[in-house]
Amino acid sequence: MTNIHTPSGTSAQSGAKTASFRSAARGPAPLARLKDIGFWAEWAALVGLVLLVIVFQSANSTFLSSGNIQAMLTASAILIVLAVGQTFVITTGGIDLSVASVMTFAAVAFGLTYEHQRNLALSCVVAVVAGLAWGIVNGLLVSLGKITDFIATLGTLSAASGAALILSNGKPTTVINSTLLKLSSGGIGLLGWSFIIAAIVAVLAHVVYFRTRFGTHVLATGGSVEAAAATGVRTQRIKLAVYAIAGVLAGLAAILLVSRVGAAEPAANTAYLLNSVAAVVLGGVSLVGGRGSIFGPVVGALLLTALTNGLTLLGVSQFYQPLSVGVVVVLAALLSRFQK
Repeated sequence: MTNIHTPSGTSAQSGAKTASFRSAARGPAPLARLKDIGFWAEWAALVGLVLLVIVFQSANSTFLSSGNIQAMLTASAILIVLAVGQTFVITTGGIDLSVASVMTFAAVAFGLTYEHQRNLALSCVVAVVAGLAWGIVNGLLVSLGKITDFIATLGTLSAASGAALILSNGKPTTVINSTLLKLSSGGIGLLGWSFIIAAIVAVLAHVVYFRTRFGTHVLATGGSVEAAAATGVRTQRIKLAVYAIAGVLAGLAAILLVSRVGAAEPAANTAYLLNSVAAVVLGGVSLVGGRGSIFGPVVGALLLTALTNGLTLLGVSQFYQPLSVGVVVVLAALLSRFQK
């Protein structure tokens, strides 16, 4: 038998390289990660939510009461649904400024349908279809019309708001239905039905976003339209689809809104537009496209809801609440520069 000998120095170098490779594969040590700004940027929404809970609970012991937690989760449902739709659009490098107005229009369509037909299921279908119609309009303007997403959705923002006022004659439509009332007041434990619906939407969106070919194409389109098109991705269809998804979810949010308010209000609530974008930014979704998540915007929506709720419990004037939201969003945007 022939023995093959290797120099001890070579063996030592090989072992060092192997150890170095394994260390790199495991990633940085936990303490090193805590010193990395990129780590905090990735988890900004979750860390911010935890800090808010600690601060508000210390200032007011009722913040984490079962009743207030349920109220916050129910209040966050509409924003979560809108933020999920906004996430798909922003991932492609676009933005949808019309979500709040489309939701208002869909709510008016819901209210008028129920007023004339007294059919809840039909009213829900009409609301979702109305949202889808506006979403398709946005998608066509951006993908086929080659209009900048900012201008296109700014136009439909105004158009949807005006159409809602014209259809309703500027008057709210009261909707009284026991099933709809249970949607806003009933639930399982601390989880209201509206929040459960929003959670289901988020889970389904996560599956579509990360486990389907469509989700991969959405991310590819946001990363580089030219590169995605060169690999066979039909980028125009992808852009049309994401705006359609945002429209459908705006229609669903309209149903949740009517169930909570008990009426279809024709006046658009611009706070939902600003907060839907804010939740996406807080969630770490890149505003230039190509990178994002569903979990992040959901946590971002919960953070914004907790912030508003906590300030209200502390008796802070509503005039300061938009200021606080703006500060939080700017800080999140600054942190996003350090994301890996």
